[in-house]
Amino acid sequence: MTAIYFITAFLIAILLLANRNNALNRVLIILFGLIQTGFTFYACYNYKSSSLVYFTFDSLGILLLMTLTVITIPALLHSYLYIERHSETPASKAIYYAALVSLITSVTAAYLANHIAVIWIFTEMTTLSASMLIYHHRNKLALEGTWKYVFICAISITFVFIGILFLSLSLRSSGTNDLSFANLMAYKDHLNPFWLRLAFLFIFTGFTAKLGLVPMYTAGIDAKDIAPAPAGALLASVLMNMGFVAIFRFYAIIANTSLYNWANLIVIIAALLSIFVATVYMTKVLNIKRMFAYSGIEHMGIVMLGVAAGGVGYYAAVLHIILHALVKSSLFFQFNQLYRTFQSKSIEHAGNYFKYNPAGAIVILFGFISATAMPPSGMFVSEFLIFRSLFEGGHIIILLVVLLLLTIVIWAFGKNTLKILFLPVAGIDESIIPKISPWESLSQYVLLLTAVWLGLNPPLAFVELLKDAVKILPN
Repeated sequence: MTAIYFITAFLIAILLLANRNNALNRVLIILFGLIQTGFTFYACYNYKSSSLVYFTFDSLGILLLMTLTVITIPALLHSYLYIERHSETPASKAIYYAALVSLITSVTAAYLANHIAVIWIFTEMTTLSASMLIYHHRNKLALEGTWKYVFICAISITFVFIGILFLSLSLRSSGTNDLSFANLMAYKDHLNPFWLRLAFLFIFTGFTAKLGLVPMYTAGIDAKDIAPAPAGALLASVLMNMGFVAIFRFYAIIANTSLYNWANLIVIIAALLSIFVATVYMTKVLNIKRMFAYSGIEHMGIVMLGVAAGGVGYYAAVLHIILHALVKSSLFFQFNQLYRTFQSKSIEHAGNYFKYNPAGAIVILFGFISATAMPPSGMFVSEFLIFRSLFEGGHIIILLVVLLLLTIVIWAFGKNTLKILFLPVAGIDESIIPKISPWESLSQYVLLLTAVWLGLNPPLAFVELLKDAVKILPN
């Protein structure tokens, strides 16, 4: 079934690229949505089994695959609405849909991959797919953003490749050359510490480009801003989760070796710098999509602090990336309506949104509450557990610094959000503001309410998957 999924999905991407018929495009997009959903159910049914040697339906993979599929359906819907409302050539439609399907399929493969080299391969495929989405508008700004994204991701993927080479050297004296995560865990006591240190530094640094963490975070900011909002929703959620998966699976190996404390120091430094960078930019950002993007950098820093703190922080980190993906994708989906109303990305040119689109304004307000982890947001629970893990781990100074930075983030995010929602805009011509159907916000309500449900009252099966995903890590 796994082979059928990959073959069919990539075949659909090829057909979308070659096709110029709108009706057939719609059929292929619906077919892919059904295949993605069906494969997710198949993976859940075959929980803890392996497929095609290099893929395993483990807890972490299942959790993130379900999250991906939940976000994929509205992403396909809003992509269709976006394409139909713009003067798109048949060629641009074909490239967009093909890249979207390819991106989702590649992310799916990376989630389930049980071998670091396989993750590396599909990470490169996401770079190619995302680049086509970033360049969708075919203007100077899109070209600049695309080249920047490709350049930084090329450097990052080279770092990962060098790290994999160092990892193979660390395994050389053990009598095996299998770089699957299960084999690395089995031979963790035989890994050469010197080469393992180098491997972690390069692999961690390389995957920060996808995770959205210092030092490689810059590529993602421009990408999320320039790409069409439905594609940006995927880049700001499920693609960042892919970076987390890659780092987390390798970190689990390191955490069971003598390099545990050293690796945590590296993670803490990167996480704190990420939160600091996000805080600085949030105080001065004037671009709505960039505001959402920098909020993601802050959250990834919080997630990695949870990983470094250990204990309940492991559980909270995985929960947080799932809830963040649901919340942040809903904000990017809503941006389409926001832009149609004001014809601008600038916070200075937006205001009084509650008057023009009440249903969409509630999404922005609830999205702000959720993204800043204020009750009743589900992210309040995961963030509280991460803070608890920092406190219990004795990281008091780090906790205080983070709380100070997050207070500034909440102020900056809240100031801009309230401006968009309530303050009037001078000189706006209300006669040309389109009437937007409340039904277009339905998918965002579903995503936001799902995040609340999973945070405040998670089903037992979901909790068990979270616990199982982190049980290989030290207490």
